[in-house]
Order: sequence, then structure tokens, then C-alpha cells
Amino acid sequence: MNKTVRTRFAPSPTGYLHLGGLRTALYAYLFARKHGGTFILRIEDTDQEREVPGAAEMIYRSLRAAGLRYDEGPDVGGDFGPYIQTQRKPLYLPLAWELVERGGAYPCFCTREQLDERRAQAEAGEKTWKYDKRCLAIPPAQAKERADAGEPHVIRQNVPAAGTAGFDDLLYGRVEVPCDTLDDTVLIKADGLPTYNFANVVDDHLMAVTHVMRGTEYLSSAPKYDLLYRSFGWEPPLSLHLPVVMIADQGAVRKLSKRKGDPSFEDLLAQGYLRDAVINYIALLGWSPGGEREVFSLAELERAFDEKGLSKSPSVFDIQKLNWFNGEYVRALPFGDYLALAKPWIERALGADGLDPARLRRLCEMLHSRTDVFDQLPGMVDFLAKMPAYDVALYTHKKMKTDPQVALAGLKAALPALEGPREWTEAALHEALLAAVAAAGMKNGQVLWPLRVALTGRESSPGGAIEMAYLLGKDQSLTRVRAAMARLKETNEGANP
Repeated sequence: MNKTVRTRFAPSPTGYLHLGGLRTALYAYLFARKHGGTFILRIEDTDQEREVPGAAEMIYRSLRAAGLRYDEGPDVGGDFGPYIQTQRKPLYLPLAWELVERGGAYPCFCTREQLDERRAQAEAGEKTWKYDKRCLAIPPAQAKERADAGEPHVIRQNVPAAGTAGFDDLLYGRVEVPCDTLDDTVLIKADGLPTYNFANVVDDHLMAVTHVMRGTEYLSSAPKYDLLYRSFGWEPPLSLHLPVVMIADQGAVRKLSKRKGDPSFEDLLAQGYLRDAVINYIALLGWSPGGEREVFSLAELERAFDEKGLSKSPSVFDIQKLNWFNGEYVRALPFGDYLALAKPWIERALGADGLDPARLRRLCEMLHSRTDVFDQLPGMVDFLAKMPAYDVALYTHKKMKTDPQVALAGLKAALPALEGPREWTEAALHEALLAAVAAAGMKNGQVLWPLRVALTGRESSPGGAIEMAYLLGKDQSLTRVRAAMARLKETNEGANP
């Protein structure tokens, strides 16, 4: 590329960074890194009514957490600042009046009431309303005098009445629309602040942005942006409009939305997803690297990203697919890293003193290969803190050839083995229990399956009966087994009065 690539991510501070926004930021970041360029963060806060206090700081935090290091931005500085639009307010009005002088805009003095009346008349005649250019007929000198005198007004774009407007998009190719379908939208509001339609053009030009990546919801407005660039005599940046990210919802598919409660990036991190897994998955929502490979680190994505791999079709966020990605990343973690990440989740269920370091480490050895998302862990281990209620039907297992009567016999065989060992180790338990199985003339499963159910109350657990007994300790294991035996005895007597 001839120019130094400069991309930008320009969110509005209306809340957490949602996943569609994260994907836009990621692609803009990857494009810049791929071409040795600059990635810019700009906060577009001209819609003051929708701004959420602290949202800009949330965006900074989310991008840092995602590993998307912006080279210029509100909290890191740069040569093209300020990077918050309201702080750039002095720039916009003089440029808007320059555009008026060039014929690309005009002041409009119509009141809200007048506009509402004319809109109602159009709708009554079943016509599509757009501004009727009434104030364009005001002589420029007179309009300037009225504006300078303080008469309330806005500045509107002067879209040509005929012809076409269009632009070239790296994904969609040439996009053109008839000018008579475009409205003379407001560029400067009555409060002197620019609308998005004006500010994004001005800022992209003044910040020397070369490539603009944004959602397809802006496709219909982009021809008007191109007209603004042409009216100023500026070269427009190259555009790349990204299809929306959808999500399955009760059998239907809809656009991801913060208002619908869809997870933000920080929500996913709080639920125990790994950053690298989320970024990897988000990168593939609408982009294909080619080939069968799916797992990429961020550094590998920086090298592999190519806009030619982008799709025009909407992509669907699939939480099960994300879970698979996360599980792959979790299982690839060095054990020490897994242990550090898993510990606080396990402590949510067991308390900080629930397991000594040796038992915690042993539990994590069993859980490492079973973990997809860390927020699953409390539900996988909470039986260690409190015996759950369970159905006696769990003791019936066709493969193990057990039923409540066989289970009771198996627990009777296991009880002395649990009472005997002086050292409560897995090795000692293994030796004692297998000896008890042999002495009772039973199969391993006829003793160990009922024992695991008696210890955990679960159909599945992180490990087998021996491992679970070790984790619970001798006293708790004996208490649970004796309670299970009493329950099975009662059940069996009830079945055979």
C-alpha cells in the first residue's frame, strides 16, 4: 500500500463493549498490524443523551483486556488528538460553514413544530418524508446574518437533487444510490455539536484515517459521507462494511444487542472464558483464514488476517462453539496456570479453606481436562462441601450390574476398607478397596460404583470413588457411606415388606 495504513475504532460510550463492536475493533486492529500501520481509538460522544457515565473507561478497559493495543487514543495520546469528539467541538462549526460556502451544506431555521407539521402532511398523502430543502432558498448572506444574530438553526447537508452518489467498498465493491432517495440530514445540531454523519467524516480526514471498518448498518449513509468528502475536496478513506453478528434466540436469529441482554466481552471474561479463546472465536465470525485450522493466537491472527477472507453473509454467535474453543485453550494451559485460574472458582463452592493445597492440586489435576468454561467449576465440585439430595435410582447401573440390593452389599464390603487405612492416601485406599472387592467375591463396579454415588450423589464426578474418598477425607467419607447404607436398607425393606 502506498500510504501508511491508519485504521480506527470509534465506539459511542453507551455501555459495555458488545461482541459485534469487539469484532469491528479486532478487524481494524488486525488490518493495521498486518500492514505495519496505526490503530486508533476515538470516542464518539456527540449523542450526549445516550451516553452512560463511565462507559468510555469501560471501553478502554475492555480493549486492553482483549489485547488490542491502540497506538493513539484518549488515554494514550497521539499527534491527531483530541480523541474524544466533544473535546473537538471547536473544529466542526468552522468546517461546516466552509462547507456552506462550498455549496455542500446550508443553514436551516425550520422549527421542530414546522417539521412535524410538514412530515404529517407527507404521511397523510402516503408520501415518504424527507427534508424539502426549504431553507436552501434563503440567500446565503441573509442566512449567515440570521445565524450570527443567534436565531436557532441547524446546518444540513446539501445533497444533489439528481444523479447518483456512491463509494467503493473493499467487500461489496461499488455501491451507488440515486441522490433523490437521500435526505439532507443535519450535520450541526442546534446546540453546536456535530452529528455522527458529519463528525466521523471530519475526524477521519483530520486523523488521516486510510481505511474505515464499520457495520453494514452504515452502508445506506456511506454515499452521503462520500458526498461530504467530495464537497470538501478531500480524498475519502477506503471503506469496508462488515456484516452483522447474529445470535440464536428461542428458535429465531437476531442481531446481537446489549438491550437484549446479550453478553459483552467483559461478561464473558467474568464467566470464566479465556481472553485468547474469545478473540480467536470472534475473529472467525465472518472471516476465514482458509484451510482447516481454527485455533490462532492473537499474534498469529495479526500475520494471517486478510480482508479477502471476509464474508458478506451475517455470522451467528454460537455459545457452544465458543465453549469448544475455550475448552481447547483451557486444556492447553500449563497446569500451574490452570490451577491459579481454577482456584477462585473452586473456592466459590468450597470456601477458601475447603481443601488443603495438596487436595486442591489433586482436584485440579482431575478437572483440567474436563473444564470448558471456568464458571462450570463450582457446580462440578459443590458436592464436596455438602452432600446433595439424590435419587436412589442412581445406584442402578446396567453396565456395572448394580441395583439397590447389590449397592448395599457393595457398600457393606467397602465400609471396613474405608475404616481401616491409617494413612488416607489414594494408594492405600486403592489397595484396601480392591482387596475388599476380592474378599466379597464381587466385581469392581459393584463396589466402586455404589461407593462413588454414596460419596458424591452424582452420576458423574471429577474422578472415581477412590479419588473422591481421598478428597473428602476419612470422616466425611465414612459419614456419607453410613448414611447411604441406611437409606439403601430402608429402600430395600420397603421394596420387600
